[in-house]
Amino acid sequence: MEFKHTSVLLHETIDNLKPKNDGLYVDATFGGGGHAKYLLSKIDSGTLVGFDQDEYAIKSAKLNFASLLKSDSDPKLKLVHDNFSHLESNLVKLGYTTGIDGIYYDLGVSSPQFDQAGRGFSYRFNARLDMRMDQSQDLDAYQLVNNLSQKDLANILYKYGDEKFSRQIAHQIVERRRKKPIETTFKLVDVIKDAIPAFARRTGGHPAKKTFQALRVAVNDELDVLRESLEEAVKLLRPQGRISVITFQSDEDKIVKNIFKKYSEVEVPRGMPMIPDSLKPKLRLVNRKPIRASQSELDNNNRSHSAKLRVAEKV
Repeated sequence: MEFKHTSVLLHETIDNLKPKNDGLYVDATFGGGGHAKYLLSKIDSGTLVGFDQDEYAIKSAKLNFASLLKSDSDPKLKLVHDNFSHLESNLVKLGYTTGIDGIYYDLGVSSPQFDQAGRGFSYRFNARLDMRMDQSQDLDAYQLVNNLSQKDLANILYKYGDEKFSRQIAHQIVERRRKKPIETTFKLVDVIKDAIPAFARRTGGHPAKKTFQALRVAVNDELDVLRESLEEAVKLLRPQGRISVITFQSDEDKIVKNIFKKYSEVEVPRGMPMIPDSLKPKLRLVNRKPIRASQSELDNNNRSHSAKLRVAEKV
């Protein structure tokens, strides 16, 4: 299966980085390489380092971008099979120690991850409960569903999925697994449907949507690693370097917004005649409000409906 994925907010994400011909850029979520392909068309002698923790995405990228990876002794594109929370250590290994000119994130799950039934991300296909983006890690959705306490399950569903029936679902999971482990996506869907009142199942989309989202976020520790990565990214940017982040969930967007605010709005004590460098803002917001997809993109790519893009520049 080829790693095909329609990039959201493609031009807005890359154009707002203001790519320089000889710049050093980082794609924190390489995926199918749509954003990367467009950025590489903008830089003649620059370099792009692409990160992805999904081994399948990296293997596909090695095939689809083979000419750029092997073009000369210093390839235009370099790939890193690792989580984007380890930006600095990997860049140092590659010999990049003086900072980067731009970095961008396209968060969430890619279309191929959803569409590969065996990955267990989707309630549309029957598969073992998995949901690991990095398939070398031990923790998967099966372990969470079958081992966590009822209280911890309910907390995860409410915190990461905003599921108002989190307690009922958690209770039903624990009761069902007493008889037999809940092994597959369809088995979990059945449990969720039994837990949610009939009137609530008639509206709001698929009844398992929020539970699957919450489990995926927990399995991959998505929110904590995003915070870690953004902190590293701000530190790694060179002056006038830029960061673009596309989010699809309110919790992700809140993290990006708060970190950008933390580094762009600095409280100065009253009476201080001069602002010391340590208190000066490190970022400038390029857009006060998030950039949303155009009507044309909304019509052609359903995934873009919930997308928000925030961009900031290193001062």
